[in-house]
Amino acid sequence: MNLQYCPPIRDSQDDAKLAQPSKNLFEVRFWGSRGTLPSPGQQFRIAGGNTNCTEVTCGDHTIIFDAGTGIRELGSKLVTENKGRKIHLMMTHAHYDHIEGVPFFAPFFMADSKVDVYCGELDGSSSTEETIKNLMRRPYFPVGPDVFTADVTFNDIKSGDNIGLTDEIKIRTAPLNHPGGATAYRIDFEGRSFACITDTEHVPGKPDQDVLELIDGVDLFIYDSSLCDEELSEFAGYGHSTYEEGMRLCKMAGAKAFLAFHHMPFRTDVELDRFEKIIQEDNPNSGIAREGSTVIL
Repeated sequence: MNLQYCPPIRDSQDDAKLAQPSKNLFEVRFWGSRGTLPSPGQQFRIAGGNTNCTEVTCGDHTIIFDAGTGIRELGSKLVTENKGRKIHLMMTHAHYDHIEGVPFFAPFFMADSKVDVYCGELDGSSSTEETIKNLMRRPYFPVGPDVFTADVTFNDIKSGDNIGLTDEIKIRTAPLNHPGGATAYRIDFEGRSFACITDTEHVPGKPDQDVLELIDGVDLFIYDSSLCDEELSEFAGYGHSTYEEGMRLCKMAGAKAFLAFHHMPFRTDVELDRFEKIIQEDNPNSGIAREGSTVIL
C-alpha cells in the first residue's frame, strides 16, 4: 500500500494520465474528509475544509462515497476524463454534510455521462430518487434533479446487500448505528480491498460486529473518527465514533490499516497531527485522511 499526500489534481497532463488508468489500478483519493460542516481557515488547511467525498478508482470504474462539498472539484476533474468512464455514486446516508454537493456535481449535467446513484434505507425517504428530489426542492434549492442531462439511474439497496458492479468489482454493505440510518461499504477488487465506515456510534466495550465482519482482513478502511474517547459521552446520540475505536477495530479485524475520517469542523491540523502520532505509534501504516491525499492499494 502506497500512501501519498498531494494537492487535488489540477494539471491537465495529470488528468490525461488518469483518463486511461491501468485495468488493475486500485486508488483511493480524498476530496473531502471533514464532517458536519465545511471548515475554511488557515488552521484547517492541511486536513482540508471540504466535507465527505472519497473517490475510488477500480480500473475504468469510478466509485464515489458521499457527495459533500468535496465532490464539486472531483466532478470538474471527471468531466475532463474519458467519456466512457463509469461513475457510481454511493451514499452512506443523507445528512447535509454527505449530500450537499449533489447539485454541483458536473457529470450530472453532461449529456454523455452515465451516473448510477445508490443509497440504503433512510428514515423519512422511500427511495434513493426521493432522497435526491427532497434535497433539490424549494425552499431549500431553486431547481430539482429534472435539470440533470446525464443518464442517471437511482438504485435502492438494503444494508447487507451485495453489489456486483463487474465480475472483478464486488461491493458488500452493512448497517451503521447512526440516527436515521446509514450504510457502510466494502470494495473487493483484484485481490485488494477498501472499506468506508462513516457515520456510526459505537458502544464502549462492545465492538460493532457488523463493522468487524465488513472490515475483516481489509487492506484499508476509513473510519468515523469525529471524536476521541474522552469526548464520546458529550456527544452521545449524535451517531459518531472515535479514532481510538478505529485503532481497536483495526486490530480485532486483522485489517492492515485504517485512516481516521469525518473530522469535526473544530478539529484543527494541530489536533489531527497529535491524533495521527498516537495512531502511527500503534500502526505505522495507519493515520489521518486528509483532503488531497491518495492511497494506492
